[in-house]
Amino acid sequence: MDIKSPKDAMKHGIAFLTEDRKGQGLVLDNTVTFNMNLASLKKCKSGGLLNYKKLKEKTMENIKKLDINPPSDTFVVRKLSGGNQQKVVIAKWLNTEANIFIFDEPTRGIDVGAKVEVYNVMNELVLNGAAVIMISSELPEILGMSDRIIVMHEGKVTKEIKREDATQENIMLAASGGV
Repeated sequence: MDIKSPKDAMKHGIAFLTEDRKGQGLVLDNTVTFNMNLASLKKCKSGGLLNYKKLKEKTMENIKKLDINPPSDTFVVRKLSGGNQQKVVIAKWLNTEANIFIFDEPTRGIDVGAKVEVYNVMNELVLNGAAVIMISSELPEILGMSDRIIVMHEGKVTKEIKREDATQENIMLAASGGV
């Protein structure tokens, strides 16, 4: 697999949910519909034109599934809470039907309720056969969500830890360069 650009990654079924949702994950001054469908516009074309009915249906389906509030497809994303903005980012990538999802700091800056909803989406993806890679600096999140943990120190992998062997102590030891 030769991946040289985001477009190449998308062709190979890889979705990257950036930690910087406001700077890189969303077009803040645009609508929920625009943002949710940005990575999958080709699926909503008919005869070379966008099918707005299909866009709205897909958006409303995602709003309901992810419990986005307010439940409006025309709402400007900047006005949403951090948790609802994160759900819009997630919906954008769910619409691509990727099979590998890379979540970078998926719960940074969102409330506890939204965190649970994000975790539920990640678990559902795994149950449906997708691979989920989570990058996180929060130990409780890592311990609670991971089947396998790859620990890095200064850009190099220092240890791979299975869920049953994972403790805060051995993760921190590997993260500090010890093994």
